[in-house]
Amino acid sequence: MMIARLTEHPILNVRKGELVEFSFDGKKMQGQAGEMLSTALIANGVKVFSRHRSGDAPQGIFCANGQCAQCTVIVNGLPVKSCITPLEKGMVVETLNHLPKLPHAAPDLPAHPPRELTCDVLVVGAGPSGIRASVELGQLGFSVIVVDDKAEPGGKLVLQTHKFFGSVEDCFAGTRGHVIGQILGEEMRQTPGVKVIPNSTVAALYSDGKAAVFEENRRYTHVSFRGLIAATGARERSLVFPGNDLPGVYGAGAFQTLVNRDLVKAAGRVLVVGCGNVGLIAAYHALQAGITVVGLVDIAPEVTGYKVHGDKIRRMGVPIYLRHTVLCVEGDGMVERATIAPVDSDGRPLLEEAKTFAVDTVLIAVGLASVDEYFADAQEFGFPVVKTGDADEIAEASSAMLGGRIAGRKMARLLGKDTPVPEEWREKMEILKSRPGRVMEREKPILSRETFRPVFHCMQEIPCDPCTTVCQFDSIKLKGETGTIMDLPEFDGKCIACGLCAAICPGLAITLARLSPNPGMAEVVLPHEFSTAYEAGSQIPICDLDGNVLGQGTVLKQRYFRKYGTHLITVEVPEEWAHLAAGIRVQPEGDVQPLSEAEFQYFPEDGIVCRCERVTVKEILDFARENPIHDLNQLKAIRVSMGACGGKTCNVLVPRILGQAGVDPSSLAPATRRPVTVEIPMWAIGNQEQDGEA
Repeated sequence: MMIARLTEHPILNVRKGELVEFSFDGKKMQGQAGEMLSTALIANGVKVFSRHRSGDAPQGIFCANGQCAQCTVIVNGLPVKSCITPLEKGMVVETLNHLPKLPHAAPDLPAHPPRELTCDVLVVGAGPSGIRASVELGQLGFSVIVVDDKAEPGGKLVLQTHKFFGSVEDCFAGTRGHVIGQILGEEMRQTPGVKVIPNSTVAALYSDGKAAVFEENRRYTHVSFRGLIAATGARERSLVFPGNDLPGVYGAGAFQTLVNRDLVKAAGRVLVVGCGNVGLIAAYHALQAGITVVGLVDIAPEVTGYKVHGDKIRRMGVPIYLRHTVLCVEGDGMVERATIAPVDSDGRPLLEEAKTFAVDTVLIAVGLASVDEYFADAQEFGFPVVKTGDADEIAEASSAMLGGRIAGRKMARLLGKDTPVPEEWREKMEILKSRPGRVMEREKPILSRETFRPVFHCMQEIPCDPCTTVCQFDSIKLKGETGTIMDLPEFDGKCIACGLCAAICPGLAITLARLSPNPGMAEVVLPHEFSTAYEAGSQIPICDLDGNVLGQGTVLKQRYFRKYGTHLITVEVPEEWAHLAAGIRVQPEGDVQPLSEAEFQYFPEDGIVCRCERVTVKEILDFARENPIHDLNQLKAIRVSMGACGGKTCNVLVPRILGQAGVDPSSLAPATRRPVTVEIPMWAIGNQEQDGEA
């Protein structure tokens, strides 16, 4: 079945690239030249990329970031990771069955020495922290080389279509993430002394002060440096449950890559696991791409992300199942259904209350782990090194921008330049990193017939100030006990219903309201970020803050703020709803219902822990029960952490699983840290000419 490419999007410009032909397992297909091969395959309905040697198990894309090997296929006879391999015309692509075979003969081509580059500071990663660090260093007179594995700078910002929280002054709050990425990228390009090497990966660090760079997936280059900044971001954590390895189960970041970067409708119906900001945002992105979200599930007792994100998702018609767990995901070679169940006070699933949903995709959004191996390597070799962004601490991109500036100043000092780090920067960064604070009730606003006034539906202390910056009468101010941007906004002054505060709000948590000329009625202006063309007089479902449908409102008019990508829909509703109406329902309730009866087989020890080697919970527990475990390296006897990802995923999961066998996780010696390495073909290491290119 062909999975459609997106033909429209409420936020993004849908572009069409040059179509080229390629083949997959003998079948002719088309894709856009230069897009990642995995994207072209998924756009053609392909979910199974390889079959593992263990049990012939089907494997599909998981990270879409080159960090695992789930998407490996055979291209023109050689194995490649399809998520970092650009599509070229005429490619002959095949499913990888078990292990790849060596070619019969190596090409007899001349080898060339690596290109040698030199800089003061090598920055690994062009996300928000890496960009800001490189700009800071360039402005201080240092020569900088930035290596990034993507075509465009910005890191995960490129995938974010929502408006950012934080401070307008310090991190572009109220601006959409992909636009912030463009702004930062331009800052970096305009900074003297900063050179960017895109579509390239730092493959290894060497003790002689050089880094190996795999340029454009074609050339082997050396970069000599005096200092290193690791701005390498984070990798998504996995989760153990039966069926967690089926094609169709993948990280939320991979999903956002496919939907928002590549504009592929990568699913029809999804279940999201995790109600932190990543899960909540991924669900919202799915809705904007026209994908049904049957729910979010989390074992936590409350939404762990920003409350405004959770409220927004509920208003769209997505249920959030708290104190629930995933029992299993099942299907014939790919995801077809997922079963969840509530848990008791000890975290045990209540099987008799299980619900099964028909879905084709399950998104894992259960947290991130820092990619800090290059920092550790540099420390071991004695290089001046600083880590920043998620490589240092998992936090919002807003704080990463300030963190990058601080990292740049720290590196300058390590290299001998007396440049202080302003204490104000540190203070602001700590505020931007703040966890959500108190939730407070708001007083019912007093409305008039003469003028509109803003109604605030944000109840939780989070770092955010965009609404205070756009009112021409300075009528919105932050008021509270913290004296920072954690305080909640309050209205006091004049309102002319310009709508800017509602349009810029990242949480869609501001409406405008007034009493209607019609007795007993009110007019409410609602923010909306979906492709829409509501006609005046039409009836639409109106929701309160918690997602409960109040009833039908009558559309009066609508405006579109192009700068913010937000529609403002004016509706007439009963007067008693005026302060309650917070949004428009997007998904019909019938679309998110579970099957009439739960349908599942629950064998919890079948869950895959080591995805690369397909080691199950049962195999680990059996090994622990038969052998005294005091060192995680012992598990290499059953191939745990011996696969292509270098143990980066499973080593995070193993200690907790060993705890089920009575092993005290705190008593375990850690697994030997495997250095970050990237697979490079021998012809590339030798810089042998390929098709006339060196």
